[in-house]
Amino acid sequence: MKSFGRLLAVSCVAGAVAVGCITGAWASGAADTPADVPTSTVEDYSYPGADKIYAEQGIRLKRGDGNIMLAKCGSEPNLIEVSAREMNNQSVCFRVQGKSGYLSLEMPMVGGIRGNNYSNIQVDMTVDGKQVTFPVKQNSWTAVGENADPQRRDHTLIEIRAAK
Repeated sequence: MKSFGRLLAVSCVAGAVAVGCITGAWASGAADTPADVPTSTVEDYSYPGADKIYAEQGIRLKRGDGNIMLAKCGSEPNLIEVSAREMNNQSVCFRVQGKSGYLSLEMPMVGGIRGNNYSNIQVDMTVDGKQVTFPVKQNSWTAVGENADPQRRDHTLIEIRAAK
């Protein structure tokens, strides 16, 4: 039993020395991190190129699951089309792919949305500090925001969700 205790102690010391040497070498920069050690990456689901899009088009795209993306209107069938006074009544379009999609954004003064071939599309909007949800009709225009509000208040589109 005594020899087992000594063997365990020697093994622990040897292991600690090896780890200390390796860790010390990496920390000091004496050796590069091995290629097979994965780097830490955390996906925050931020929209790619969002700052440039905001500067050019005034649409603040925040984050999503990658299944709803900004698209050029008329470039392909089955786009979700958003009409907003802030955009000089020019439409802004989004492509949806996969079984479902989610996009968080900020687009003021939205009044109408044309759904695509997805059967369940909903948008969340804010007005006077409150959040309101509107279902969007499949393949046709739906009055949302100020066009659906009896008081005609400005609504800001903050979220699009779509599912087949």
